[in-house]
Amino acid sequence: MKSGAGPWTVRIAAAAEADFREILEWTSRRFGRSQAPIYAEAPSAAIAALTSGPSGPGVRQRGEIAKGVLTLHVARKGRNGRHFNVFRIRREAGIEAIDVLRILHEAMDFPRHLTPDRERD
Repeated sequence: MKSGAGPWTVRIAAAAEADFREILEWTSRRFGRSQAPIYAEAPSAAIAALTSGPSGPGVRQRGEIAKGVLTLHVARKGRNGRHFNVFRIRREAGIEAIDVLRILHEAMDFPRHLTPDRERD
C-alpha cells in the first residue's frame, strides 16, 4: 500500500498492513478476486490524502477511542468503503508524521482493537 507524496510522512503500522491484507482477502472471498483490487483503492486513497496533513476533509478527532487518535473514513471521491484509517500525529525532530495504526471496519469496537501493544507496531 503506497502512502503517496506530500509534506507529511505517513507511516503504516504492521497492524494496519495486516488489516489491509485481511480486508482484501475477505473481499476476494466474498465478492470475487476481481473486486479486491478495486476495493483496495479506497483505503489507499485515504492514506494518500493524509500526506496533505491531518486536517483535511473527513478527518475527525476521536478522543473517545483513545487520547490523540483520529480517523479518516475510506469512502471518498466516489469510492465506496466501510472502513476507517485510524491514526495518530507524531512530531519529532522537525518531522511531521502520521502513523496509521489500524484500518478498521466501521462496525468494529475501535477501543478494543487499539491496544497499547498494537500501537507500537
